[in-house]
Amino acid sequence: MGLIQQVMSFVFGDGRNVVAETVEVFRENADKGAERAANVQSETLRQFAAEFAHPRKGIFDRLVDGFNRLPRPMLALGTIGLFVSAMFDPEWFASRMVGIALVPEPLWWLMGAIVSFYFGARHQAKGQEFQRSVVQTVAMRQGLKAKAPDAPQTPDNPALADWQANHDD
Repeated sequence: MGLIQQVMSFVFGDGRNVVAETVEVFRENADKGAERAANVQSETLRQFAAEFAHPRKGIFDRLVDGFNRLPRPMLALGTIGLFVSAMFDPEWFASRMVGIALVPEPLWWLMGAIVSFYFGARHQAKGQEFQRSVVQTVAMRQGLKAKAPDAPQTPDNPALADWQANHDD
């Protein structure tokens, strides 16, 4: 075997491409990257489909969700309304701003805390709801039935099952 054939066999032999493998350490393989991106998009769409597959419970839940969606748009539209009112009736706007300037600083701190806790609690609740839906989606995808966290679980250990049966009150 010649020297060139040995070098080529070393670099490209055994179904491997040492050059390509080395380059992939420093630069992403475009084909594999596109495949991963397509998989991410497919999984995202599948998750959204699973999330919205379950209808809302009842009229009360829909009504409460509707009220919970009001504060942010009202704050935004109210702020825009202040700008508009300042342009149309500067005297009215100035008298309202004098009133706001007279509010004591501790009351502003209290207002900030209330608004922060409201939006923070809502953000956390929505985040936990999203995590719960992700777990249910993964469980459905794997063919498993998602269990509620407080549901009693049946152990796979027969001795433990027997002990639990004898000690349940």
